[in-house]
Amino acid sequence: MREVAFKQVDVFPQVAFGGNPVAVILDGSGLDGCAMQAIARWTNLSETTFVLPATTPAASYRVRIFTPRRELPFAGHPSVGTAHAVLEAGLAEAVDGALVQECAAGLLPVRVEEDAPQRRILVRAPAARLAPLPEPDAGLLLAALGADAGAAVTARPAAVDVGPVWLVLQLGDAARVRALEPDLAALAALSDATGAVGITVFGAEPDDAPDRYAVRSFCPADGIDEDPVCGSGNAAVGAWLHAAGAAGDGAWTSSQGRECGRDGRVAVRIDADDRVWIGGGATTRIEGRIALG
Repeated sequence: MREVAFKQVDVFPQVAFGGNPVAVILDGSGLDGCAMQAIARWTNLSETTFVLPATTPAASYRVRIFTPRRELPFAGHPSVGTAHAVLEAGLAEAVDGALVQECAAGLLPVRVEEDAPQRRILVRAPAARLAPLPEPDAGLLLAALGADAGAAVTARPAAVDVGPVWLVLQLGDAARVRALEPDLAALAALSDATGAVGITVFGAEPDDAPDRYAVRSFCPADGIDEDPVCGSGNAAVGAWLHAAGAAGDGAWTSSQGRECGRDGRVAVRIDADDRVWIGGGATTRIEGRIALG
């Protein structure tokens, strides 16, 4: 019976056992998409990744990323967690603090700051594409979130494509974000209707808070009611703010996961080429082998 080595990594943890877990299969060679999807369904985490040999000398490694229900071209916390696992397992080595991840979204640069255990990893998200959400869908979104129009900083949330598509909405402050009790069935229906993986909502923290924003990401259409700490959701927020001319100095941290008991922190950066980077820390919690037969 074949076995594969894996690590379960907490990504973006702010406290012990916080952040967002990802299962990283260290050798996905010989597994087809159906087998990968079955493993991702079994782990029942928001994402499971499979490390593969790169198909180009420009890449350090290749990765495929699965939710319990589908494959994604890119996802943030799985990319950070996979880079952490690959480095820890000695499957790749950073050159001048840099790796290159090959995935369905293309070749994405990865920055490695500091050494373990203080290591922080940042990945550049795919180039963002934004489209205002039509008024009827915007109304459905507010209703599904249980937020009235007066709670929104903008009456027109946007669909932001950063690999996966997120519907992004800013509320008046962090307290409104944290208080949300959404209608998950309605959010799932809206996600399916718009082709989005889910909805990411954010609001500004008080000026004296350590983080600039509070963020929550809901993706019930993928079988994940709330993604604890979502890298691509934060990348979508960064792209939304940058497009609105509201990204300030282009560097901040966001708090996410508290409502799930998985308190985490995501660093967001806008570079000189108007590209969004997201990143943070990562900690391996489980190492073992999965029997495939």
